[in-house]
This record gives sequence, structure tokens and C-alpha cells, in this order.
Amino acid sequence: MHTSRRSFLKTGAMAIAGAALLPDSLFAATDNKLKRVGVQLYSVRDAMKADPQGTLKKIADAGYAHVEHANYIDRKFYGYTAKEFKKILGDLDLKMPSGHTVMTAQHWDASKNDFTDAWKYTVEDAATMGQKFVISPWLDEKVRTDTDALKRTMEQFNKCGELCKQSSMMFGYHNHNFEISTKVGDITLYDYIIQNTDPALVAQQIDIGNMFSTGGMALEFINKYPGRFQSMHVKDEIKVPPHNGDDTESTILGKGILPVRDIVKAGAKKGGTSLFIIEQESYQGKDPIDCVKIDLQIMKKWGY
Repeated sequence: MHTSRRSFLKTGAMAIAGAALLPDSLFAATDNKLKRVGVQLYSVRDAMKADPQGTLKKIADAGYAHVEHANYIDRKFYGYTAKEFKKILGDLDLKMPSGHTVMTAQHWDASKNDFTDAWKYTVEDAATMGQKFVISPWLDEKVRTDTDALKRTMEQFNKCGELCKQSSMMFGYHNHNFEISTKVGDITLYDYIIQNTDPALVAQQIDIGNMFSTGGMALEFINKYPGRFQSMHVKDEIKVPPHNGDDTESTILGKGILPVRDIVKAGAKKGGTSLFIIEQESYQGKDPIDCVKIDLQIMKKWGY
């Protein structure tokens, strides 16, 4: 996990089920082998901040057909309303089947026994964009070791799954590394989350690189929970000097120490993975756009 990603998130607001939610029409790409591959726009975060439309054109020119957002603030994606951003993507033949928005306990109004308007708008705008997954990529530190709070949070996850289902979407959760290092009884927090969410309502987006720095092995989780990982963040990792608790950082696919190709294959065959999202957060001196171009070519070489 990259430290800047963690800081960014802190400040940011079953196989069949997954496949059913992702019709062939969603992946109408010219190359069927690439129909399930996209890029997380956090990979090119600085460029998206400076020039969203220009950066998206470069992403499209690189051969991507799908993107995943990491910026939704005040009902806007990278500064654009849902309708505006959908048009920008459409003009570039890009689709956005998923996106990241942090959901917290504050998005549930206990007095009304319902979600707040702010979260309902999040789901509404995701539906407008044509998303199939609304993914929360963080869990508040106070919740992680509080059994009662964890139970309430898992109930909220399932309720959000019900809310998203009304718009033919799924709610999802994306891991970092603390889900592996944090224990709930004699299991990891990640095991707890998977075991206490309804697979028909809550998708798991497994980030194979984030978990690695705290000993999490993606192949082990895919084998342990077949069909539970409808989406995957595809990344490779290299060892680096420890910094803020991390001793790895992401790199170009195939250049690191993770068995990425084997993990992707396992996700497709056993994990229930219907969407593979490339994410590279560190670049070893290379341009981020160039990195994600190469990453896509590697995935093509692997048959995706």
C-alpha cells in the first residue's frame, strides 16, 4: 500500500452474482480479451487533477475501455457532475463500471433507520454513471478493533448492498493492508469482513498488492473464499526501505515479486472476478501514463 493513497483515502469522504450484474453489453470492446480490464484513475491522479479530459483521452488512446474513479466530492467526479462526466467518458468510448467512495458510520442515520441523503446521492450518481459497483475503500481506525462497531458496519454494508441492488448495482469493499495485520479474535479483519457480508449484496474488490506488505497472499484468499472476489486491483510490488509502516511499493506488472499472472488467472477461474482494475501508485521515475500503458500491454500479453 502506498502512503499517499492511504492519506488520500483518510481525507476523502459470489461469482454468479457478479457476472449477472455485468452484462456483455457493458464490455462492448473491440478486443474481447480486454473486456474485463480497466484502470484505476488514482494511478494518474496528478494528471487527472491538472487536466481530466486530456488525461482521459490519453487513457483511451492507450487502449483502455474502462476506468474506475477515485474522486467524488460534492456530487462531482473530478469536478464534473455525473451527467457531464458520463458524456466526457462516452465521447472517448470509455465506460466506468466501478468507483471508490468512502462510506462511514456517519452515512447512516440511526434516527431515521436509513442512509443519509449524502450517501443516497452517491448511489444515485453512480447509477447515472452506469456503474455496477459502488466501492468503499476504507474502514475507520476506531471501527477496526471495536467488535460492536464492526458488527454494525457489516450490517450497514449489507444494507447498502440492498440499496445498490435497487439500481442494479452492488456495494463493494476494497482492502488495504490493515485488514491483514488487524485481528478479530483468531481471524484477520479481512476474513471477518468476508464472512460477515452477504455475497449476493456485497462484492469484494481484492487488492493483491495492498495486502502483501502485511503478509496477505491473494491466492490463499481466493482459494479460501471461491467466488467472493468480483473485482480485483491488479498490481505488482517491489521491496523498498520501510516508510510509514510499508516496505513495498507498486511497480510495472511482471517487474516485481508477486505472482500476478497466477493470481489473475485464479481470480478469473475460481475467484469469481469479472473486473480487473490495473492500479500502479509508484513509478520508479517513469511517467504514470507510460506505466499504465505498459501495464495494459502486459495484461494483453497474458490474454486479458
